[in-house]
Amino acid sequence: MKKLLLLLPLLSTLLLAKAQIYVGTGYSYNSETLSYAGDEKSFQNNGVRLKIGYGDIKAYAIELSLDYIDNQEAIFAANDAEKIGFNLELLKAFDLNTFANPFFKAGFGAGYLKTDADVVNQSLSYGTWNLGMGLFIPYNEHVDFEIAYEYKYLSYQKTDPVLDETPSSHLNIAYFGINYRF
Repeated sequence: MKKLLLLLPLLSTLLLAKAQIYVGTGYSYNSETLSYAGDEKSFQNNGVRLKIGYGDIKAYAIELSLDYIDNQEAIFAANDAEKIGFNLELLKAFDLNTFANPFFKAGFGAGYLKTDADVVNQSLSYGTWNLGMGLFIPYNEHVDFEIAYEYKYLSYQKTDPVLDETPSSHLNIAYFGINYRF
């Protein structure tokens, strides 16, 4: 019963708000720190994101996004290539009657990294826990710009099932994008 009472304000806000479907795209600068087998590596990559969401720029939203990261580093093997990931995030924005609406978001994701480290599949899967914050800067009724900082904790699939340690990573992202609301 307590859970239902806590969910009612959220659900009523979603139903009564001026919720809209929106699509967006943007550029991300990614700084990753990988911990594996007692070593720590840091590297930077560029990425792009496509997303679709439903919600209100001044209240709540839910987003589904596709990330493509153009990996230029040898993370696990010399021929490591791109990373593709999907994310599902809940977002809470605030209307402060200023030029921008700040927001917080949290969610999870999954994806894969093309690599020769896994000889059988030629890729490693990963899962993420995501946190972020940023600003929506409305341009007009349908278009807004987005500036955000995101943190993702990645847990990669083991490169060798015999090993006890699972590779993990901390990913810091600067994101700049544009959204179109219908």
